Amino acid sequence: MYSPRFHRIAETDRPKIVLTVDGRPVDAADGDTLLTVLMRHDGWVRDSEFDGQRRAGFCAMGACQDCWLTLADGQRLRACTTVARTGMAIVRKPATHD
Repeated sequence: MYSPRFHRIAETDRPKIVLTVDGRPVDAADGDTLLTVLMRHDGWVRDSEFDGQRRAGFCAMGACQDCWLTLADGQRLRACTTVARTGMAIVRKPATHD
């Protein structure tokens, strides 16, 4: 089990928003980036395409390309430079079909 790596210690009065991560509702604060949301949620952004290890982004400023993620509508975004919006649906784990 992964634990959050970011903990909010300031700006706790910002309005709350809700988005989904892998089908589960996740609370965030208005103005948070997707990287902040994911790191506060469970501490990872995506699985590495090379070895399947969990990745948490790297540079946090849009230069390294390590935080690309996919929304449920197929749109690809950088987690570190994209502001979270109510209703966004992040898909890190592909749906399994039996």
